Amino acid sequence: MNREGTPFTPYEEGPTDLRLVPPALAAWGAAALAVGATGWWTVAGVLACSAGAAALLAVAVMRRSQALRAVPGEASERTERTERTERTERSAGGRPGRWLGATAGAAVLLCAAAGAASGGLHAADLSRGPVPGLAAEYARAGAEVTVTSDPRLTRPRVRGDRTAPVSVVLGGEATRIETSDGAVHRTRTPVLLIVPAGEAQREWLRLLPSTRLRVEARLSPPLRPGDRFAAVLRVDGTGPPRITGPPSTVQRTAGSLRAGLRRATEGLDPDARALLPGLVVGDTSRIEPELSDAFEATDLTHLLAVSGSNLTIVLLLLVGRPGAAMRAERGGLAPRLGIPLRSTALVGGGLTLAFVIVCRPDPSVLRAAACGLVALLAIGTGRRRSLIPALAAAVLTLVLYDPWLARSYGFLLSVLATGALLTIAPRWSEALRRRRVPGRIAEALAAALAAQVVCAPVVAVFAARVSLVAIPSNLLAEAAVAPATILGFAALALAPVWMPAAEAVAEVAGWPAGWIAGVARTGAALPGAEAAWPGGWWGGLLLACLFGLVALGAWNLPYRRRVATGCAVLLLLVVVRPQPLTRWVTGWPPPGWTYAMCQVGQGDATVLAAGGDTAVVVDAGPDPALVDGCLRDLGIHRVPLLVLTHFHADHVAGLPGVLRGRAVGAIQTTGLEEPPGQAAFVRRTAAAAGVPVVRAGPGERRRLGPLEWRVLWPRAAAGALVHEESEPNDASVTLLVRTTGGMSLLLLGDLEPPAQQGLLRAYPALVPVDVLKVAHHGSAHQDPGLIRAVRPRLALVSTGRDNPYGHPSPRTMEALRAGGAEVLRTDRDGAIAVVGTGRDLVAVAKGGSG
Repeated sequence: MNREGTPFTPYEEGPTDLRLVPPALAAWGAAALAVGATGWWTVAGVLACSAGAAALLAVAVMRRSQALRAVPGEASERTERTERTERTERSAGGRPGRWLGATAGAAVLLCAAAGAASGGLHAADLSRGPVPGLAAEYARAGAEVTVTSDPRLTRPRVRGDRTAPVSVVLGGEATRIETSDGAVHRTRTPVLLIVPAGEAQREWLRLLPSTRLRVEARLSPPLRPGDRFAAVLRVDGTGPPRITGPPSTVQRTAGSLRAGLRRATEGLDPDARALLPGLVVGDTSRIEPELSDAFEATDLTHLLAVSGSNLTIVLLLLVGRPGAAMRAERGGLAPRLGIPLRSTALVGGGLTLAFVIVCRPDPSVLRAAACGLVALLAIGTGRRRSLIPALAAAVLTLVLYDPWLARSYGFLLSVLATGALLTIAPRWSEALRRRRVPGRIAEALAAALAAQVVCAPVVAVFAARVSLVAIPSNLLAEAAVAPATILGFAALALAPVWMPAAEAVAEVAGWPAGWIAGVARTGAALPGAEAAWPGGWWGGLLLACLFGLVALGAWNLPYRRRVATGCAVLLLLVVVRPQPLTRWVTGWPPPGWTYAMCQVGQGDATVLAAGGDTAVVVDAGPDPALVDGCLRDLGIHRVPLLVLTHFHADHVAGLPGVLRGRAVGAIQTTGLEEPPGQAAFVRRTAAAAGVPVVRAGPGERRRLGPLEWRVLWPRAAAGALVHEESEPNDASVTLLVRTTGGMSLLLLGDLEPPAQQGLLRAYPALVPVDVLKVAHHGSAHQDPGLIRAVRPRLALVSTGRDNPYGHPSPRTMEALRAGGAEVLRTDRDGAIAVVGTGRDLVAVAKGGSG
């Protein structure tokens, strides 16, 4: 109520105020162009925009002066009347005076000039000083660097037969460079530090922003054009960092709080332990690649980064539901704690400042704080008309502060999502209510739909995919975000003063965090969770047009409910992909298949059918997602034995994909544990899944359902390998398989000619086989004698498209065909399945050419 005791009347929403939108967009576009342009073009653009703004301002002043001089005696009265009329016209959405149009145009050009100037100054930092020249020469130098970001580990990636070594990566600002000739240069140049992981990895990962270091490194140019640093510094050695200056007090405080939250979550389940710090303060250091992939597949990655929603939840707890802050019956904790309205705004600002400090004042955090403050304005006033100008002002401020945001997909997605929640979601929510959808459900559904419609085209641009489970996943996860965030912040605040209480609160917060991780994993595990889509801006535009057509159809088509129901059922079938229906529609896998070779790129993963949903899997390929998808298409849910022929990454890195959602009885490996890092990965992954690891014994025989096989190679027991088995490829487990139907298969792993010759010497009576899994992806290193001895009817080659090794070798293909074999290869034919026996033996290629 007001001072006279009358209740406040609700605000009447007028038309949306869009005056700040064109200037913000102009600054955004100009900054995006300027950070990638040469200096003179930027200067020319700034001068042209400034001159145009000056001309328009001159026109506006002249027109206004003419309007005021039209009746000299009534200037004062006319001024007041003109201003009142213009205000009325603007509030009613009408057209104001002509001079205001010129003023608006001048504002757009001035903001464009400011954006270009800011972008040009930041881009100039990349070419200023000695660092760019040294990087172009790949020179060695000593450098003093101030850390500007949190260190992180690179993601393991398979390159050929090995996993690329993990490195510690962190951003920094080079302040002093000492070249090999003794010259010393003072500078302020943004750089990226890459440190090889070693025994001191933990010490590098503990570094806080603002810490000063001394490093010896080799400089190289940026990894990609458009990167926001001038050079990459590849640090020598794997020793600990040489710290020359401690971090600032603010960063030490933030680091202490974040470390306290990590300690408080130590006892949680693995997923909750990894996810909770990410939800609260954006600390993703514990997120494993598999969990990260699940969040990407379900479009829940915004929960792994600091976003405005984190802050909004806390502010909502303080202020209450939207529109309630100005009423007598205020919501939230503030009135219950006796905090007045204006003090509540100050407390909200203080919480925002604390949020920025704890989550680090990086550009992404500042962006989140700005979007959170926009939400605070919505919560406090309930006036959506003022939110678009607030969002535009936030965009304008952030782009001028850090013009590199203008080229950030994350920034674009954040702005689009916030704008959709402010403009599209309320209208869709109201439409759903008119169709008798309950209010809370209508709001949640409208928000998820609006955010997905505006963000999915942008995701398609850089990811070339569309998530078909994003909306239900976000709806299911949303209910747990608020309790996990609030309890997580409570654990963060309690950790420095009372760790047992922080651990207890974190234990409760772990429940909703675990639910969110479960939603992500469950959604990503569905066969049709993602669909491939054309990438690039044309692909994004195509998806946006498709969404537009769907929206028009939703309003204008007759029998909308029936059409919507039919589309929902069709989408459900596409996502779930029931095995009988999928086989009927696609013909894959063919009925009665016995052996299948998965398409996993440059690697090996093959499957021996053992009846029903059971199979023996030989090798796991380089990518967990690819082998998981192959086994899912084949309907395999039980794997009594997984054979890993050797420990090269293109055969074992996909192991988590085989284990995902399947009962695996045991993993059988070769006796030569080389490379040791990948052998350790297999044992670590198997132990986490509770699957025993056993070694293949020479001459070992096994039987499972219709399958019977014998281990032909390696011949020697572990620790007694002969010279032909001293290399990982030559120590590959080689199987001779027979089925009850009479089919014979020889699976050679990656055996090279010395081991192939040793195999022939050990088994001189080796008879012809029906199917040969060609060794080492069809490389040129094959023994002609072995090919002549086994004389396969079908020769199958697993290799990746456009691989850099020239696999398969034309010489090998000619030798196989000369021996009478029909040759199929996964890079051209896709996945391959073998059906039938004897004269009826057939290979069916999923790609259609077999």
